[in-house]
Amino acid sequence: MTDARLRHGRASLALSFFAQGVAFALLVTRIPAIQDRYGISDGLLPAFLAAVPVLAGVASVVTERLVRRVAPSVVLRWAQPVVLLALLGVAAGDELWQVALALGVFGLAVGALDASMNMLGVSLQRAYGRSIMLGFHAAYSLGGIAGASLAWAGAHWHLSLLVSYLPVVGVLLPAALIGSRWYADGERGGPVSAAAEGKGEGKRTGVAFKLLLPLCLVMTFAYIGDSTVSNWSAKYLQDVLGSSEELATVPYNAYMVTTLLGRAVGDLGVRRFGAAAVVRCGTGLAAAGFGVVAVAPGAWAGILGFTMLGLGLCVIVPQTFAAAGRRAVESGDPGASDAAVARLNVFNYVGFLIGSPLVGALGDAWSYRWAMVVPMVLVLMTLRYARSFDAQQAGYRGGHERPRVVDVGRGGNEV
Repeated sequence: MTDARLRHGRASLALSFFAQGVAFALLVTRIPAIQDRYGISDGLLPAFLAAVPVLAGVASVVTERLVRRVAPSVVLRWAQPVVLLALLGVAAGDELWQVALALGVFGLAVGALDASMNMLGVSLQRAYGRSIMLGFHAAYSLGGIAGASLAWAGAHWHLSLLVSYLPVVGVLLPAALIGSRWYADGERGGPVSAAAEGKGEGKRTGVAFKLLLPLCLVMTFAYIGDSTVSNWSAKYLQDVLGSSEELATVPYNAYMVTTLLGRAVGDLGVRRFGAAAVVRCGTGLAAAGFGVVAVAPGAWAGILGFTMLGLGLCVIVPQTFAAAGRRAVESGDPGASDAAVARLNVFNYVGFLIGSPLVGALGDAWSYRWAMVVPMVLVLMTLRYARSFDAQQAGYRGGHERPRVVDVGRGGNEV
């Protein structure tokens, strides 16, 4: 694989992460408008919202099996347009069954999209021989900020969902299709025969599960923390800390901005200090952020805590995907990397499904201040598994990555 191919693949994948950030933000930030358009009751809304991550988890598992036959780039090339078209479907329907169908398709496509995007990101990072995974997730955060801003504009000007979504999809859909021409798949193992599947497949599955278990827990804890911020930060600031409704929107925006900033510079920290050190620092900062939120005397102190959370949590998820792919390769089976990423991706949705109901139940039954302590403790448990992020082989030396060299083709190329 040439260095030009790598650069083009990196840029096109970053565009995919950006487009997915825009699409997801446009959906979740306009949920009240979607509820009003279709007359979805408050009792039925949680079922609709839960269906998306559940179906995404199912699709991630299916993608694990699918990429044994086709390249992850093929899955991504078709999943991203389906996500964007499903977003339009959410905006264009009139009947309840239509939005249910559109959200179902959106969930399935998002699962395949998330899994295949991160597979490509992990394989590109392995080809580069240095950390670039945080940069892809920074593009996702940037897309989320752009999508939330566009959603705010649509709500502010009282635009219909279709009028809000159609121009965005009209730009992103052709851009994603054109960019998909330059996706760069990593090295893949040969086809698996039926006989080999009966023998080698069991070995591959056993190794992947053993190596992935700590990382699956870390992914779950990180998304419990993330869903706590996205679902409860505004309510916490307004109901517990006594802020105005307008000020209550600030924590999530601050969280997204600091997530973008942390990911934009995080790769440099990984190259200099190693992934395990960066994850430990991020974990400590995130836990301290939850602590500040829990004891905050007023709104601005609470905003400071949520800002710390963004800087801390933002490095954990990308490095967890990278560690899963790397440890699969270190196990002696390069073909296991895609399967490892797909399995790990399921726990993204597990954390999302657990986090919001957990904090809400504890807040109602106990206190929202004490409820913030629970995700703090769970995030702190990441420290126990920080050694899982240590690099051993695959071009990594002593926990640090090669600064610029890529071992591809014949000899080394600088990228």
